[in-house]
Amino acid sequence: MNVKVKTARLSILSNSMLIILKLVAGIISGSVSIISEAIHSSMDLMAAIIAFFSVRVSDNPPDSRHPYGHGKVENISGVIEALLIFVAAVWIIIEAVKKLVEEPSELTAIGIGTAVMLISGIVNIIVSGKLYKVARETNSVALEADALHFSTDIWSSSVVILGLILVLVARWFPSLAFLEKGDAVAALGVAAIVIFVSGELGMRSIQALLDAAPKDGERDRIIREISKMEDIADVHAVRIRSSGAGWFVDMHVTMNGRMSIKRSHALTETIEEKVQDILPGADVTIHVEPLEVVET
Repeated sequence: MNVKVKTARLSILSNSMLIILKLVAGIISGSVSIISEAIHSSMDLMAAIIAFFSVRVSDNPPDSRHPYGHGKVENISGVIEALLIFVAAVWIIIEAVKKLVEEPSELTAIGIGTAVMLISGIVNIIVSGKLYKVARETNSVALEADALHFSTDIWSSSVVILGLILVLVARWFPSLAFLEKGDAVAALGVAAIVIFVSGELGMRSIQALLDAAPKDGERDRIIREISKMEDIADVHAVRIRSSGAGWFVDMHVTMNGRMSIKRSHALTETIEEKVQDILPGADVTIHVEPLEVVET
């Protein structure tokens, strides 16, 4: 089992544990916000399951029906997870507005609820850190989206904890009763951040599905590096597209038309290595064009 699958499985297990903890704490304390967090975590569990299956499928080798591999599955997963994150943000907004307009409910066992949300926050920090680390190392869109889910949980859990603390402060100091609404206002801010981040992730995943070239200047760098090579007259028609964690690069390279096949082949091997230095693991296709040498 590779590291991506192991990390996705960790996400499923941690989400399952958090759902149970939050449901129990929500029922005991009577806190709607904690029960809402349990529902939020259920959505995260769905995302984690999607990520788990997508990273398993995306690592399958190319076959006769999928000669370019299965990497696009991760990009599809990224779009679905971004939509789930957006739905979670809408849920936070709905719950926050309810808290702003409704009378606060009577809460009990606030200490238990706070402790569970603290545990949830710590677990989310640890797991999201692991997911982000593996996502960066493997260029996994699915794991990055899953990490984002855990990050939104950190923010929303913090808001719930803030709300519980404000309830206690309002009980101790009746003149500060308005503080019970503070967590709802904070929740709206968190929802705005979540919507922005999910939008960025969704657009990045959609762009990958549309075969958009990378924005970081890799194409220009490839042209610049290869053009410096001896016996290379021209580099053009360079096209780059992503597929999950992988890259596909094809290009046209003009070489001396009288060069031996052995020499031109050796040059294409060197070109592949240079491209893979820029885009690790890239699948490179090179079309060689002859440059006619005019004798004088």
